Amino acid sequence: MDIAEKIAGEIVLSKKPGATMRKWREIFGISQQELAKFLGINSSVISDYESGRRKSPGVLMVNRFVNALIAIDESRGGETIKRFIPTYGEDAIIDIFDFPYSVSVTDFMKKIDAKVLNPEVEYRRAIYGYTILDSLKAILSFNSYDYFKVYGWSVDRALFFKKVKYGRSPMVAIRAHPLKPTAVIYINPEKVDELAIKLASLEGIPIAETFIEISEIKEKIRELF
Repeated sequence: MDIAEKIAGEIVLSKKPGATMRKWREIFGISQQELAKFLGINSSVISDYESGRRKSPGVLMVNRFVNALIAIDESRGGETIKRFIPTYGEDAIIDIFDFPYSVSVTDFMKKIDAKVLNPEVEYRRAIYGYTILDSLKAILSFNSYDYFKVYGWSVDRALFFKKVKYGRSPMVAIRAHPLKPTAVIYINPEKVDELAIKLASLEGIPIAETFIEISEIKEKIRELF
């Protein structure tokens, strides 16, 4: 059962549906005014439902109410939804693989035909795995805790980002998070921004670009073992 079905079912089956609507609105931290504005109705309608002055909402109203809660929460980053759906945002992870032993950054980059954009950075850590991410989905759905899912069994891994235009946002996110990957690789970027390269260098992380497809990346890496 997904979160929308859970909320709707609880309201419909409740002896006090208005009070249940109020409970969920408050769980999501949404005011009556904000909810009413989203629904295009007067806030007094929400108040009347919650107080019991207006008769129980019909199925259409319940669906609109639930969808509004979820849409508003998603526009804020989906923090409440993530509390109820542990797997929320996992579709941003395209592939994750942990190695049986370490691979050097040099060998790894050579294997995937990657060009390092800040070669002055010292390769201080080996690579014990990789994660391929949909950059846009990760930026839209991940909070700071979700990034722990990205690192699998080891933080000593390469992070690949697909659907990257300039590469600035992924590096800003990495810069802000306490866990740092061994390397960052952009897949088919349009043009890697100088700021992304600078941020990577400040963190001591080699940043690279590759123009081979994901299926080939996966195949080439597995040939190492």
